[in-house]
Amino acid sequence: MRALFIVSFFICWSSLICAQLQLETIMKGYDFIGHPPEDIAWSADGRSIYFAQQQNDGQRLEYQYHLSSSRIDTLANKTERVEMHADAKPDFFGLEMNTLYSIHAAKNVKRKHFASSDNKWNLQHVNDANTVYFVKDHELYKFDRKKAQLLQITNFSQEQDATEKNYLEQQEQILFEHISSQQENTRSSPFPIKLDLNDRKLENVQIDPSERYIIFRTAKKTNSKLTQYMQFIHRTGYAHVKKARPKVGTVSPSEEKVFLHAIKEDTTFQLHFSNLTGLDRAPAYYSKYKRDLTLKTPKNLHFNNVSFSPAGNRALFVIRSFDNKDRWLASYDYRNGQLEEIDHQHDTAWIGGPGISSWNASSGNTGWFKDGKKIYFQSEVSGYAHLYTYDLETHKKSAITKGNFEVHDVQLSADEKSFYITSNRTHPGDRNFHRINIRTGKWFPILTGRGAHKVHLGPNEVYLAVLHSKSNEPWELFYAKNEQNTELQRITNSLNPSFSSYPWISPEIVSISTSDSTQSNARVYRPADSLHNGAAVIFVHGAGYLQNAHHYWSNYYREYMFHHLLIERGFTVLDIDYRASAGYGRNHRTAIYRHMGGADLEDQLHGKSWLVEREAIDPDRVGIYGGSYGGFITLMALQKHPGSFACGAALRSVTDWSHYNHGYTSNILNTPELDSLAYQQSSPIYFADQLSDPLLMLHGMEDNNVQYQDVVRLSQRYIELGKTDWNLIGYPVESHGFKTTSSWTDEYRRILNLFETHLTEARK
Repeated sequence: MRALFIVSFFICWSSLICAQLQLETIMKGYDFIGHPPEDIAWSADGRSIYFAQQQNDGQRLEYQYHLSSSRIDTLANKTERVEMHADAKPDFFGLEMNTLYSIHAAKNVKRKHFASSDNKWNLQHVNDANTVYFVKDHELYKFDRKKAQLLQITNFSQEQDATEKNYLEQQEQILFEHISSQQENTRSSPFPIKLDLNDRKLENVQIDPSERYIIFRTAKKTNSKLTQYMQFIHRTGYAHVKKARPKVGTVSPSEEKVFLHAIKEDTTFQLHFSNLTGLDRAPAYYSKYKRDLTLKTPKNLHFNNVSFSPAGNRALFVIRSFDNKDRWLASYDYRNGQLEEIDHQHDTAWIGGPGISSWNASSGNTGWFKDGKKIYFQSEVSGYAHLYTYDLETHKKSAITKGNFEVHDVQLSADEKSFYITSNRTHPGDRNFHRINIRTGKWFPILTGRGAHKVHLGPNEVYLAVLHSKSNEPWELFYAKNEQNTELQRITNSLNPSFSSYPWISPEIVSISTSDSTQSNARVYRPADSLHNGAAVIFVHGAGYLQNAHHYWSNYYREYMFHHLLIERGFTVLDIDYRASAGYGRNHRTAIYRHMGGADLEDQLHGKSWLVEREAIDPDRVGIYGGSYGGFITLMALQKHPGSFACGAALRSVTDWSHYNHGYTSNILNTPELDSLAYQQSSPIYFADQLSDPLLMLHGMEDNNVQYQDVVRLSQRYIELGKTDWNLIGYPVESHGFKTTSSWTDEYRRILNLFETHLTEARK
C-alpha cells in the first residue's frame, strides 16, 4: 500500500511539473509568488510588530500585528508607526521623512516636534533624554524638548587659512586696521560654534553624549570624472544623457582629517593617527612590479562615523586604508588626549567579511559596553569572521566565538551578560540564532532549524519578530518567545494560491572538490528519471561575494523557478557557491584576488566534471549562464576554455574590469594604473579571440551599474576578430535589475531557446 502511494505521488508530481509552469507566469516574480513582508519593526511598548507589504498594483501597505489578540490592523501610512528606536529609553527621538518626533515608550505615543522639506540625517542621542542632535545642510542642530527650542550649533566656514592667502591679501590685513576690523566682523557669528573648513568639504559632524565635544571629519575636494549612459526611450522623444559612477582608479584619495572641538574651552585641534601600525607598508603585489615595499608617504585613511562611549570619555574610531588592505580600531581618551590602537587587521588581499564590511561606508559590528571600559567588534584574523571584546583598562582582547563558521549579526543583551548571534555555525547554508554567555562561552540555541532566521529582538528581550524562509518557502513573518529552542508562531501567509499549489523542491546541497582541495557547496536540481535528457545547465550567481547554495529562499527567485521549468524539460541544473562566494571564510572569500576568472572559473569546470561523473550528463551537452558577475564568468568560461561548454548566456556582464566601479573592483584587482596585469588576466575582452561556442549576450541599455558600453566594446572586438556565433540583445528601458515582466520574459525565452537548441542533441 505504501509503495502504491509513493508511485501514485511520483506520477502526480511528475505530471504537475510537466503541465503547470509557464515562462510568462514565473517571470512575474513576486506578483506571481506573493509579496513577502518587509521593513519589520517593534512598537515602542513591545506589544505590536509593524511590517509592510508591496501589492501587485505597486501600492505599499503598512500593517500592525497585535501580539495579545493576533489582530492585524492596516495603517494609513508609515508615519502611524510608533517604533522602538535603536537607542530606546523611556522617552526617545526618531527622524523620519524629514520629521523629528519623540516617542513615549510606555504609553506608545508619538509626538511630532519639527518638520521641514530640507533633508535631515544622522540623529544623535545624548545623555540628556530631552535633547537630541541631527545634521541639516551639513550643520549640527540641537533640539531641546523642554524649551521647545531648535538651535543651529555649528557654522562651518569655507574661509581659507591666512597661510593660504597670497602676499597682497596678507599685506593689506597687516597694514590697515579697516581691513582687519572687517575680518573680525566677518568671523562673528550668531551661532555658538564657528568652525573653519579651510576650503575642504565636511564629511560628518557628531557630538559626544556628554555634549562636551564635537568631532568632525573633513576631506579634500576631489573631482572624479563621472561616466555617462544613454536613455533612449524618453517621454520627450529625445535621447537623454544620464550620469553615473566613476570608473575604477579615477577616484582620488580624499585625504581625510579628523578634528575635535572642545565646546567649553572653544578650542579646535586636529587628531593625528600617524602612529597606527603599518601605515608605511606597501601592498604585497608591489613586488610584482619591482616597487619599493616601504611607502615614502603614509597610507591615505578613511574614517567611519565615531562611536562614543556611554560614559562620554572616549571615542571609538573604525579606520580603513584607501588601498583596502588595513583596518584599525582606535580609542581616543578625552581626559588625557591619548589615542590607543585597539586592533589592527591586515589582509594581503582586502579587508572584508560579515560584520566587517568591504565598503568604506560601514563600520561593521562594533559597539561599547555601558561602563565605557570595553568594546566588541568582529575580525577575520582567525580566517573566519568572529566576535571579540577588548578591555581598555587591561588591554586584553578576548575571542567570544571561534571555529570554522562565520558570525553574521551581533547584539549585546541589555544586562551585558550575553550576545545574541546570528551565524552559520550549524551549516554554511543556514542562518541560525543563538545566545552566548560572555563569561562561560556557552551557546544557547534559540532558532536552529533549517533555513534562515532574520531576528528583530523585541523591547525587554521577551519576544522575537522573525523573518524565516526555507529554500522552497519564501519569507514569512513569525514571532516567538525569546527562550531556548523556541517555536515560531506564524503571522503572515503571503503566497498566492497559484504559486503554493506547485510542488517546489528543496534542492539538495552537495559538496564539490576544488583545485585547492577545499569544498564548494552547490545546489543541484534533478529531473525525474523519466524526463532525464542527459543535458545540464550550470547557473552562476552574481555579486561575487554572495551565497546561493543555501537552505533558505534565494534572491534569485526567478532563476529558482526557471530551474524548475528546466527540470520539467529534462535538464539537470547545478548552482555552485564558487570561490569568492559568501559564507565560507576568508580564504574562500579572497581566492579571486588579482585574478577574477581564475579559481572561481575552475569551480565551474569542476562542477561540470561532477555532473558527468555523478549525474550521467553528456560532457558535450552542458551549458552555462548567469547575470552580472555570473555573466562575466560565462564569458570567461566560453573564451578561456573553448569547447568545455556547448553554449552560454551572459546577462548584464562585466567585460572589462577597468570600466567598472571603484569601491568593488579596487578591493579585488587594486587599480589599473598600479596593477595592470590583474586587469588583463581578469577581463573577458582580452580573451575575445578564443570564442568558438554559441554565445548569447543580454543587457539593459539603461544599466547604470554595469553599463551598456561594456557589452558594446566586447561586440566591437568580436566584429573586428570576425566572430560570428554570438548575439547581443539590448533592452532599451531596463537597468541592471530588470523591472518589466515583458523584458524578463523575452530574456529568459531566448535563454531557454539557446539551451534547447544546443543541448538537447549532442553537437555534431
